[in-house]
Amino acid sequence: MASISARRLKKELTEINHEGTPTGIKLLSADDFETWFFSIEVLGNTLYQGEVFKLMFRFDGHYPISSPAVQFVVDQTHQAPIHPHVYSNGHICASILGNDWSPVLSVASVCITLQSMLASCKSKERPPDNDRYVAHAPDNPKKTRFHYDVDRV
Repeated sequence: MASISARRLKKELTEINHEGTPTGIKLLSADDFETWFFSIEVLGNTLYQGEVFKLMFRFDGHYPISSPAVQFVVDQTHQAPIHPHVYSNGHICASILGNDWSPVLSVASVCITLQSMLASCKSKERPPDNDRYVAHAPDNPKKTRFHYDVDRV
């Protein structure tokens, strides 16, 4: 019998394959129920116009009760967006990925939220503690205890 996590991810993947993804978001790969990749583009007249970012979702056996580990991919061809809530290593400080996670959220809704976060950005800058955080950050952003300020971006 499949786990709750696997059943939920299979359902979400089936919906994505049948209904497609929201505008500006594309599924790049979902070969298993552990790691999925998406591209995300902010449409319209924004600070990120013309830029495309790659997101990685990592799921544990407790999804959707626990949030996925979500981060922007940083490698030879991809960079994390320069944003006050995104560290240069791709980790994202967003309450829906931590304290405000709810099992009713889906992979698609997380992508839309991050797309909206980028679209509403007024200033391309890194978090003030970027260098210190990146130097000591765990591989899995879920192991970080972020302090969520009221969103002023």
